[in-house]
Parts: sequence; C-alpha cells; structure tokens
Amino acid sequence: MEGKSWHQLNEGQLLEVLETDITNGLIAEEASRRLQAHGPNELEERRGQSPLKLLLNQFKDFMVLVLVGATIVSGLLGEMLDALTIIAIILINGVLGFFQEFRAERSLRALKQLSAPSAKVIRSGAYEQVPASSLVPGDIVLLESGDRVPADLRLVECNQFSIDEAPLTGESVPVVKDAASIDAQELPLGDRRNCAYLGTMVTRGTAKGVVTVTGMSTEMGKIADLIQQTDEAGTPLQHRLEQLGKILIIVALALTVMVVLAGVLHGQPMYEMFLAGVSLAVAAIPEGLPAIVTIALALGVQRMIKRRAIVRKLPSVETLGCASVICSDKTGTLTQNKMTVTQLWLGGRSIDVTGEGYEPQAACQEAGKTVDAKGDAFAAPADPDRGAVQ
Repeated sequence: MEGKSWHQLNEGQLLEVLETDITNGLIAEEASRRLQAHGPNELEERRGQSPLKLLLNQFKDFMVLVLVGATIVSGLLGEMLDALTIIAIILINGVLGFFQEFRAERSLRALKQLSAPSAKVIRSGAYEQVPASSLVPGDIVLLESGDRVPADLRLVECNQFSIDEAPLTGESVPVVKDAASIDAQELPLGDRRNCAYLGTMVTRGTAKGVVTVTGMSTEMGKIADLIQQTDEAGTPLQHRLEQLGKILIIVALALTVMVVLAGVLHGQPMYEMFLAGVSLAVAAIPEGLPAIVTIALALGVQRMIKRRAIVRKLPSVETLGCASVICSDKTGTLTQNKMTVTQLWLGGRSIDVTGEGYEPQAACQEAGKTVDAKGDAFAAPADPDRGAVQ
C-alpha cells in the first residue's frame, strides 16, 4: 500500500489505513481525539479587515493624497473655502467606497455560513447528523441526492450515484461514480470515479464514503490556499489614476517654477510670485475627479447587485470593461456545452452547414444553393494516382 493514492486502495486496504469500521464507524472518543489532531473541517481564510481599516484604506489612493496636499496648500494660502470643498470631496469619496466594501464583506461572510452544511455519519454503530466542521479522517459518511459533499471521501458503496463536480473541475455534466478501486497512479481529479470532493453536489442516488482528508488538506482547500497566497494587484483604472496624479504633480510643479521665475525676471516680488505659482498649481488639480469616478463606479456596482453579483471593491467594476479576450478551458463554463460543425472545406470548396445543437436536422449549402450531403457535396474528383475517396 505504500505510495498508493486513495483511489487505488480497495475497501479493506482503505479501512486498514484509516483505522475505521465500515459498519460501526468511529467511536466518539476516537473522533474527538482525531479532531484535536487534524483540526476542524473548515477552509481557513485571512482575517477580515476591521471597519476602521476599511475606512482608512479609502484614503490611500495616490490621487486622494494629491488632493490632501492641495488642501494643505490651500489652507496655508488662506483659501479656506477651497480647502473645505476639497476636504468634503475627499470625505464623500471615502465614505462611498467604505460602505460598498463593508456591505460586500458582510455578504461574503453570509455566503460562507451557507457553505457549511451538516453531515450524516455513522459513529459508535449509530446514525448521527453532525456539523460538517466536526468530521475527521475515518468517519463513515452517508450521501444522498441534494447533499453537498462535506469533505474529501473515498466511496465504498454507490447506488446509481452521480455528482456535479463543476465547482472543482468545471465539468458541466454530472459524473457517475463507482466504488471500485482504480489501478492508475497518476489520475486527474475528474477521472477518479471512486472519490467525492468537498463542495461538490450530489445530483442522484445514494452512497457511503470514508473521509480521507479534511479542511485545508482537501482539494478545495488547496485551491483556497493558492487564492489566499496571491497578491492583490491594482485595477487598470487605479493605475491610470495614479499615472494621472503623477503627471498633474509634475505639471503643477513645472508651472509653479515657470510662473515664479517669469515674475521675478520681470521685477515682481518673490513672495507674491510664489503665492501666485502655488495658487495656479492647486487650480490645475481636478478636485472633483475622484468623486466623479467613485460615483460612476458606485452606479455600476448597483447595476451588478441587481444581477445578483457581489463586488468587493469599487474599482473592480471597471476591470471587466478592460478585458479584450476571455479564455476558458471548459466548454461548460461559458457555453452550452455544444460543439457544432458550421462550415466544411473540401478540396477548395467551401460548404456551409446549417442547424445547431443536438438536433439532427441540417443542410449543406454552397454559394447559397443546397447540395446533397451524401452525394455531390462529398464527391471527390477522379485522381488515378490517389484512388477514390471513401
């Protein structure tokens, strides 16, 4: 058994490795001990940000920092009305972003609670319904149509049993399961017909399985771990606003220097020309731009909410608009899982094929005229060197 994967083990080997009994399951004391050793059957996540940190993050944008600088300069120049106006714009921008992210965080937490079902198990010879978080390796789990698989399982009994594995593999068609062991060592997840994985849904039949791994050790847990390790990247809009802010600072400083030098060269007092240059630089900064962008994104978020989509950060709304190509490796993910022939090329002839989907109705057309699919459309010219085409 050394070096074998779970799908390669037969029932006897499986029960021996996991030290469990198919009829009686684990006793309560052993289940408690294993729970202490392996931890709860839950997907770990990074600790959420506090409301205060969410609010402070709204003021870290480079463009907002430019406005803060403009506010300070306006206050030093005695332009209190301009300073108060810019402060109001910054606060409105921050509050709008904060409320959106706060609502999204609460919605995500609510969804996570829905994804933690209970499980039907056999312990100490009796059937019990326990929280999925308390499952441990070696538990005997019972599954039926409509259940969500609570952990990674090796199936030992199947009765017309099939599972929708789209959340894990992307396959749109339910997979029929079988309890027989499989000899192949390297086998993709979608081909392990005697295993069931956390987060997938039972579509038909009943089955009995043995828990092999739980929590972050499951296949879904590995995906969750990879997602949490990724670094957050700025959206295209954020990059462009940051570039705009840098350009505005460079232009503002250049204008200030030019105005000051020009005034001094014409005999104007240095102090007055400095004030004039700074005032011009502050005037060149579009104070209303962040607020306009935030309001536009907030309207986009509201439209997404009506379509039951949760947007965690406002700038994410704009990201999809920048996409020029969407790549998908699963036909069932973005399409109807149908592949239809629409055109044939035969020896320089282009023949259009009508019809779509699985309907066995179609016609072959060439230059707008229907041709016989069994006759002249596929007839090849005589070639004594090559012989007839069958």
